[in-house]
Amino acid sequence: MSAHCCDHDPAPSAAQANSPRYRRILWIALAVNLAMFGIEIGAGLQSGSVSLLADAIDFFGDAANYAVTLAVLSMGLVWRARAALLKAASMLGFGIFVLGRAAWVAWYGGTPEALTMGSIGLLALIANVAVAAMLYAYREGDANMRSVWLCSRNDAIGNLAVMLAALGVFGTGSAWPDLAVAAVMAGLAITGAYAVFKQARQELRWDAHA
Repeated sequence: MSAHCCDHDPAPSAAQANSPRYRRILWIALAVNLAMFGIEIGAGLQSGSVSLLADAIDFFGDAANYAVTLAVLSMGLVWRARAALLKAASMLGFGIFVLGRAAWVAWYGGTPEALTMGSIGLLALIANVAVAAMLYAYREGDANMRSVWLCSRNDAIGNLAVMLAALGVFGTGSAWPDLAVAAVMAGLAITGAYAVFKQARQELRWDAHA
């Protein structure tokens, strides 16, 4: 997907980025992500789930990303690409943080509450699938638009994984399914950051030679 997205001229996506419909979708996504951050941070702390805490932090990061995207929509490609670099850095930081948190819990122990994990994971999945469906048409725009799509897609995948982890915790009475999912979510963030960074750098080179 990354190679295909980076192969075509970024200029046509400017009209998409400035469309009123895209702005409305971003405002909706911003509100949804802020609401889910509040819900998941509380549920993660209550249940002791690393994957829920990771997802909560991801929701907050996505909300910040949507705010940045809204701020640069009317700017030129170079500014949108620079914003994408910033978001790639935040995705990378999120991945590293989650890996560190999972290692800490693995060392000190503790088993999360499976019922809370599963129910909140389902709620988050519904929220993220709705946002991802609205953003689907913009998944192959410039690096800034692509980063927004990748965040939503990764979140939906992460929510499915959290629900599977809840089943694993319930069935085994162990924290390892929760920790494994947290590690997968961290991996998605890191690989997504690389894809966005690569395309943003290419768009900056295009602009420099324009």
